[in-house]
Amino acid sequence: MKSNELANPVRSGLIQFTEMGDIRGSLVAMESGKNIPFELKRVYFIYNTKPDRPRGFHAMRNSYQVMVCLAGSVDVLLDDSYEKISYQLNSKDKGLFIDKMIWHEMHNFSEDCVLMVLSDAYYEEYDNLGDYEEFLKLVKN
Repeated sequence: MKSNELANPVRSGLIQFTEMGDIRGSLVAMESGKNIPFELKRVYFIYNTKPDRPRGFHAMRNSYQVMVCLAGSVDVLLDDSYEKISYQLNSKDKGLFIDKMIWHEMHNFSEDCVLMVLSDAYYEEYDNLGDYEEFLKLVKN
């Protein structure tokens, strides 16, 4: 697996955020339309995870996401139906942008992992495509 970009000309990949700080501490700002490439409508956190309990296993039909690991680490597998790429998220100053219709899975959560997910859409059950075979059919057409 490569660790840069997917074969299909998708727009998923790492975003480097600017970290500012001094002797008092550090700050990373995330702003809609600036370093977050969409208007922010939803934020949620995944935590209290177990290393042997992967999550995800879906694609979003109509929404974008950015994942930021606020504590610990997690491996995120992206699949555009042509190629699979794995990213390790373990830094507050990097986000993983996930485009619409990119299958994603989260594996190897550290015990202390806190994964923040930013989205451009409010939750709708229909948006969450959890059948891999259906995903493949839709992206191939």
